[in-house]
Amino acid sequence: MRTLAVGDIHGCFRSLDALASFASFESDDRIITLGDYVDRGPDSQRVIEWLIDRHASGGLIPLRGNHELMMLAARQSDRHRDEWLACGGDTVLSAYGTDRLASIPDNHWQFLSESLRSHFCTKTHFFVHANAYAEIAIDEQPDFMLYWEPFGSPAPHESGLTMVCGHTPQRDGVPLSVGHAICIDTWACGRGWLT
Repeated sequence: MRTLAVGDIHGCFRSLDALASFASFESDDRIITLGDYVDRGPDSQRVIEWLIDRHASGGLIPLRGNHELMMLAARQSDRHRDEWLACGGDTVLSAYGTDRLASIPDNHWQFLSESLRSHFCTKTHFFVHANAYAEIAIDEQPDFMLYWEPFGSPAPHESGLTMVCGHTPQRDGVPLSVGHAICIDTWACGRGWLT
């Protein structure tokens, strides 16, 4: 069994499909997706459907990103909806062929609200969407660090595990490794690709 991490997809289904083919995803692979499945790219609906199918088969560990948080918050108030739309939410509605959040299928909302994790750990690595404080246990990290803090130059984590994250686009298309931490958001929704 392989463990594979996938960076920020941002509605880029063609990139996800190409990566799955190129890396030859197998049914027994453990695929860890790092969040930001929606917004900006043209096909958030198909991305969510792919994730739901893979999750149902047991081969997916989906993490939560800040864009999923914004999308979920968009149902709570007009202010949150406007903020989400300004950050690429309009492409999500377009992908679903609607201008109403209520038209998005219930099972998609359920997946986004109930199936996504804040982090995941193996014996050698831990996976988060954005970042983590080096001196705080992974289970105790604050939300703003897990979902919003840019990569920067993180110190080694007290656990000794290597951090794998996304969130901060590497616009040159190359993952940024500082040895004890690796950012694999290679700007799939821009001029980069999906890592």
